[in-house]
Amino acid sequence: MNAILHVDLDAFFASVEVLDDPSLAGKPVIVGGLGARGVVAACTYEARRFGVHSAMPSLRARSLCPDAVFLPGRYDRYSELSEQFHAVLQGFTPLVEGISLDEAFLDVTGAERLFGAAPGIAAQVRARIRTELGLEASVGVAGTKFMAKLASEAAKPTATRAGVVPGPGVVVVEPGTELAFLHPLPVQALWGVGPATLARLVRFGVTTVGDLAALPVATVVGALGPAAGRHLHELAWARDPRPVEPEREVKSVSHEETYAEDLFERVDVEREAVRLAEGVGVRLRRAGLAGRTVAIKVRYRDFSTISRSVTFPEPVDTGVAIGRSAVELVGAVDVSPGVRLLGVGVSNLAVGASRQLSLGLDEPDDGWQKATGAVDRIRERFGDRAVGPAAQVGPGGLHPKRRGSAPWGPSPSGEAPPRR
Repeated sequence: MNAILHVDLDAFFASVEVLDDPSLAGKPVIVGGLGARGVVAACTYEARRFGVHSAMPSLRARSLCPDAVFLPGRYDRYSELSEQFHAVLQGFTPLVEGISLDEAFLDVTGAERLFGAAPGIAAQVRARIRTELGLEASVGVAGTKFMAKLASEAAKPTATRAGVVPGPGVVVVEPGTELAFLHPLPVQALWGVGPATLARLVRFGVTTVGDLAALPVATVVGALGPAAGRHLHELAWARDPRPVEPEREVKSVSHEETYAEDLFERVDVEREAVRLAEGVGVRLRRAGLAGRTVAIKVRYRDFSTISRSVTFPEPVDTGVAIGRSAVELVGAVDVSPGVRLLGVGVSNLAVGASRQLSLGLDEPDDGWQKATGAVDRIRERFGDRAVGPAAQVGPGGLHPKRRGSAPWGPSPSGEAPPRR
C-alpha cells in the first residue's frame, strides 16, 4: 500500500510576515495587491473570520476587514523560506513533488523502515517545519495523492466568527475508509469542479461527492464530456493512480503584469513587452534553457484576452531576441481598447541553446549572445538593477521585471510596492 503525504504550509505568505514581524501576531493580515486591481494572495485566519479569502479583490477584502494590516508581499523572502521548506521534505524522502512554494506531495512508502509509519512521519515533518522555519503546516496522509490533498485540507485550522479553531495538524485516511471520508464532502472538493461544472451537476441533483459516485458513468460523461466525466467519476470513487513525480518538466517560462492604468499607446505596450522579455530571458538562462516559441498575452480593459505566438527554427534565450519577437507580435494586435494586462512567454523549451536567432542577419546572433553573457556577469556581481535595457528605466533608475514582482496586481502608483 502506498503512503502519500500532502504537506501544506498554513496561510504561507501571511504567516511569513507574522514570523518576521511578531507584532502582527493575532491580527488580521492580508498579503496581496494594494491597488484598485489588486487581489488577495494570502491572509491570516484572523482575517478569514471576516470572510476574506485568497483571489478575492483587495477592495472587497478591505471593505470586509477595514482594520486588517495590508502588505504588498515579498516574493524573494517567500522563495527563500520555500527552499528551506522543500529541503526539510527532502530529508525524509527524495520522492518529493513540489506543487507550489508552500505545498508538496511526498511518497514515503520506502521511508517507513527508516522513520516509522506514515502518520508518524507526518508528525515529524510538522515538527521540523515548526522548529527550523518557525511556520505551521497541515499534513494529509493517504494511499493516493488526491485523498492526501483532501486530508490536509481537513487538518487545517478553521476560521469562525467566534474565533480561530485549531486544526488537528495531521489527518490520516486509513485504507478502506476512503469512501466514508470522501462521499459526504461537497462535490466542489473534487479537482476540476468549478462553477460551470457545478451548475451542470446540480441539474442532476448532485451536491456531494457521493451523489456523483451514485450516477452511472455514462450520465456523467453525457453531462461533462468524455475526459472530464470519466476523470471526475473516478475521483468520486477515490481512484487516483498518479504517482508522485519528483522532477516535473518545465513547459514554459513567462512573465505577465497587470497595470494600474490601461495602456492605450502602442509605444508604451512595446516598452513593456521589452521589459517583460528581458525578465523571461534572465530566467531562461539561469535555468540553462532556451525556447523556440515566443508568445504574448493581451488582456483588454473589458477582460477579453487574446494571445499571439511565433515559432523559430532555432531556440532563443536572450532578452533582445525575445523582446524583438514580442514587439513584432504586439505590432499585429489592436491596443486602442486599452491593455489591462500584458504577458510574454517562451515555450518549446530545450536545455541550452545551440544557436541564437539572428534577428534578420545571415549569421547567428553571436554578438548579442556575448553581450548578454557580459550583462549576466555584471548582474551577478552588482545586482539586477546595475544594467539593463532602456525600457526598464523609470523614476529612481532601472526597474527590472523580477519573478514575483507585482504578482497580485499593481500598486496604486503602478510601480512595484516598496519592500518591508
